[in-house]
Amino acid sequence: MPDEMIAYTREGAVLVSYSTLISAPETLSPAIEKAFGSGPECLGIIVVKDLPPAYIVQRERLLKLAYHFAHLAQERKEKYSDESSNYSFGWSHGKETDSNTPTDVLKGSYYANPIIDAPSVSQELTEEWKEYYRPNIWPDPNEPGVEGFEDAFKALGRCVFHTGCALAAACQPFALSQFSDTTLSLPELISTSQTTKARLLHYFPPSPDTPHQVDEDEPVDSWCGFHLDHSLLTGLCSAMFLREGDPHGASPTEVPCPSSTSGLYIRTRGGELTKVSIPQDCLAFQTGEALELATGGKLRATPHCVRVGGSSQDISKISRETFALFMQPDTEQLLSHTGKTFGQFSRDIFECHYGEKKST
Repeated sequence: MPDEMIAYTREGAVLVSYSTLISAPETLSPAIEKAFGSGPECLGIIVVKDLPPAYIVQRERLLKLAYHFAHLAQERKEKYSDESSNYSFGWSHGKETDSNTPTDVLKGSYYANPIIDAPSVSQELTEEWKEYYRPNIWPDPNEPGVEGFEDAFKALGRCVFHTGCALAAACQPFALSQFSDTTLSLPELISTSQTTKARLLHYFPPSPDTPHQVDEDEPVDSWCGFHLDHSLLTGLCSAMFLREGDPHGASPTEVPCPSSTSGLYIRTRGGELTKVSIPQDCLAFQTGEALELATGGKLRATPHCVRVGGSSQDISKISRETFALFMQPDTEQLLSHTGKTFGQFSRDIFECHYGEKKST
């Protein structure tokens, strides 16, 4: 595929077809290098179009459930949180730190492994790595307002996972040339792992007491601070924006993105800030820190953030719902010749976000 044959979104993200990914992945090497390479114009993200038709229904179903779960009474939500895993399973809100605030209350998250409900590892590993190996926590199947949550979470998560595995296989020739350890296989690291983790996110509407204007004074990371994922690859759904229903329980209304400045921003390999929109019927995948470590820095993680944007009149009643799938190796997997495992590396990240590790 010559460079002139590579397709792009309007913001410049590389665009590939799911059908090509499945039937002729070997033809995508130039597109993958353009997306994930080290050139200053590379965004570190790739968008997959022409997904199976079920994806659109799965995305809409789960993202609306994210809104409804976030609007449950506080005591009902807290039934599904888990301090022992550093809030890495079940509901988490106000537990993490963010680059903007000591405690991040701008978003709530629901974490689970959509591929494996209870990993088959030793009790010793389960105790040591509760962030990855404890069983999933699911809302009661009959929890009013979020019926079907578990099934919806798993259906969307598995769709993203299978697409990500296909992308990893297509990336292998390029990744192999970058790995510090040439025995590593990106698709094998992802497909055999028991640490896959999905995060369903609800971004709460900004308070009307702190209005956000579309101007140069608003920080670009006003809804979610700049950060790197610590995965190998992260799959991302297009965000859904919902206008809140009335206080008596009316359903929210899906609305367009509240402004041209709202949404996901990333920095190119050359440091340029770029807004990236993911079409509703597409998935995007970006590189994480584990891949950067495994390649000795040759394939860098993608810095990204989320901006509120919009006028105070609109944004104070609009939430943002999205879903991310972190595809990563098992905790004992060595990532570099320095002897650091993925578990050791990720523990450093957890301590950064949650403070000193709690005794359990």
